[in-house]
Amino acid sequence: MTRLFPVLGDQLSLGLASLAQCDKAKDVVLMMEVRGEATTPRHHKMKIAFLFSAMRHFAAALREQGYRVDYVALQDEGNTHSFEGELRRALHRHKAERIIATWPGEWRVKQMLEGLGAEILEDTRFLAPLSVFAEWAQGRTQLRMEFFYRLLRRRLNILMEGDEPAGGRWNFDSENRHPLPPQKKIPLTYTQAPDAVTQEVLDLVAAEFPEHFGELKGFSYAVTRAGAQAALARFITQRLASFGDYQDAMRQNEPWLFHSHLSLYLNCGLLLPGECIAAAERAWRAGDVPLNAAEGFIRQILGWREYVRGLYWLKMPDYAAQNALGATRPLPSFYWDAGTEMNCLRQCVRTTRDHAYAHHIQRLMVLGNFALLAGLDPAEVNEWYLLVYADAYEWVEMPNVTGMILFADGGLLASKPYAAGGAYINRMSDYCGHCSFNVAQKTGPEACPFNYLYWAFLDRHRDKLGGNARLGLAYKTLNTMPSPALAAIRDSARSFLERL
Repeated sequence: MTRLFPVLGDQLSLGLASLAQCDKAKDVVLMMEVRGEATTPRHHKMKIAFLFSAMRHFAAALREQGYRVDYVALQDEGNTHSFEGELRRALHRHKAERIIATWPGEWRVKQMLEGLGAEILEDTRFLAPLSVFAEWAQGRTQLRMEFFYRLLRRRLNILMEGDEPAGGRWNFDSENRHPLPPQKKIPLTYTQAPDAVTQEVLDLVAAEFPEHFGELKGFSYAVTRAGAQAALARFITQRLASFGDYQDAMRQNEPWLFHSHLSLYLNCGLLLPGECIAAAERAWRAGDVPLNAAEGFIRQILGWREYVRGLYWLKMPDYAAQNALGATRPLPSFYWDAGTEMNCLRQCVRTTRDHAYAHHIQRLMVLGNFALLAGLDPAEVNEWYLLVYADAYEWVEMPNVTGMILFADGGLLASKPYAAGGAYINRMSDYCGHCSFNVAQKTGPEACPFNYLYWAFLDRHRDKLGGNARLGLAYKTLNTMPSPALAAIRDSARSFLERL
């Protein structure tokens, strides 16, 4: 009996749970390039190129390991351009009787696989089985990443000294918010020149998806496991030591800074979370990096990454429709063309366009902060984040956008909205010094829009946010503002949003 083993674009790991059951002599591994997944939504050109190239290289690696691989390329005759269509064709083509799959990254894909009678196995590449998260979450009125993170630290003995956290603290986030000194030198990031396979894919994407957002010029991401491992090694030796101090910093025309930008490799399977965490912990124990750097990096993987996945699968499909603040404003055009006088937004959109990447503070505290303060429609914001970033898959994108960026889940994921005025961006970047707006001015046509949008946001949502303990000081300030000052804030915000 032949069985069919689909491997999706975010499952490029030889240790995949489904592959462990595959009989190389009789079973078939199916991989698919389908237009429907590239165009719904219309993903960044560089994201499509990265995944198609990584998939083609992974198919070659599977064949070298002796697997029978049926690879459906984008331009193959008969391609139905949907996962379900290609699975049905492959079942017929190979006279296969069963489908065995690893848990996918989207609710709709899982529903489709179940509709075809597939056996779906737990994705063991994650460090927390979904059952562990569901058990931890049961009965809790609030879900907070910090406590789940501590559970996993203990459970997996990561950064522990006996029963206590290394350094006597679970979290060194307060030490990870230093502005970047102007003369601080940034090491070159890891790059990999396109090989023949990648170049063929780049040409294909340029021809087939010319109207999609983003650039292909300068493509230099790794597309193999060996390349991803080299990127990890380079980060550990050259960037991790400074990552902790400067992980919240931003600098004009510097997209990488001390960030790893390994998430695109982690989320497609070329790297595994355990190996990234182990590498960082070894570097700390060897005395090569400070604890705040190792812990900050590990928290992003063991904490946020595992936490948002657990929340996504616990709360879907209802989570996709959350809009607790009633936001309805359409996404502004500058999210696509960078056509705004607000330099911070212009810089972050350009970075996103050129690299299918922006680091987490650019995503959260610039692009996301604006979306929150302006009341942008969660559905449109979710779609934008999903399509523009090479590391974005629905399980990781949606909780971060709906919960952390937009507070659209009403506080299920985050304890407060991540809202800020221009002073935060000015403190953590050099963007404001190159902007036509004045970050020190609070209202009026020359004022930084973040300033009055922040207070207008709090004013607009007094009924829903006024009782939030973490916003107590902000509301105390708002409540003591003179009436003329509050009126100027409201007028400035209304005028700006009408023009938007």
